[in-house]
Amino acid sequence: MTDNQSTQTSTKQKRGEMIAVCSAKGGIGRTLLTVNLAVALFKKNIAISIVDGDLQFGDISLAMDLQSTFTMKDVVDDIDSLDEYSLANYLSSHESGVKVLSAPERPEYADLIDEKILNKMIDLLLIQHDYVVVDTGAGLNEKTLQVIEKADQVLVVTNLEMAALKNTKLMLETLEMLGLRDKVRLVVNRATMESVIQAADVSDILGESDPIYIPNDFQIASQSLNIGIPFVINQGKSELAKSVFKMAEQLTSRREISFIKTKQPNIISKLFSRKRVKEGITE
Repeated sequence: MTDNQSTQTSTKQKRGEMIAVCSAKGGIGRTLLTVNLAVALFKKNIAISIVDGDLQFGDISLAMDLQSTFTMKDVVDDIDSLDEYSLANYLSSHESGVKVLSAPERPEYADLIDEKILNKMIDLLLIQHDYVVVDTGAGLNEKTLQVIEKADQVLVVTNLEMAALKNTKLMLETLEMLGLRDKVRLVVNRATMESVIQAADVSDILGESDPIYIPNDFQIASQSLNIGIPFVINQGKSELAKSVFKMAEQLTSRREISFIKTKQPNIISKLFSRKRVKEGITE
């Protein structure tokens, strides 16, 4: 092994792990779970940052009661000279110890964050943090697919509502088609809510053998979001918080950093080109 190869290997070994938190539709609790998972992970004495990847309507700062001085929009001007140390200046610090890179403050600024910029910001955060948790927008747009492809682990959040399950099934099938299904864990939020569908039925409906179940506690969850205090901080003994701590333990105990080879350039465009080619895609 050459000195250069040795240096590259050493650098790779320091890379953190990226967790993408996604959902097929909004209003499922994806952002609240992202925030509480990140704080739960930090309590294990590891460095954590959150990227608010819902670039148009991100609510991470709201869920953590942060008045962010800088957002991703401010990073754009300095992207060419940006390194992990200068990027740290754009992060907001939550009292829990978690660092946050906030989404742009207005939806029209989302287009300023292109694939190259998003990739660079996440890569730099992975150098200095053990985990980078990315909250995506609802559904599958091109930037969300980019985040999912880049992630080491993907949490797809759903609940027991019929529309949520229908859309989640389509989302999982799409990720299967793109070859990304193997790194997905299904999270059933509000799993104890009243519904004609039982939590135990979700495995068969969605073809997921081992979902993560988060119990329903609307009062604690709603209060947490409204006051901007993650419930794992001030409601740590609740069943809701315990389930998130358990999820954090499962994710960290399974951690095996592997450097996935770059996918073929058309793996994401493959999905969108289906809309334009009636006969389908030529492999």
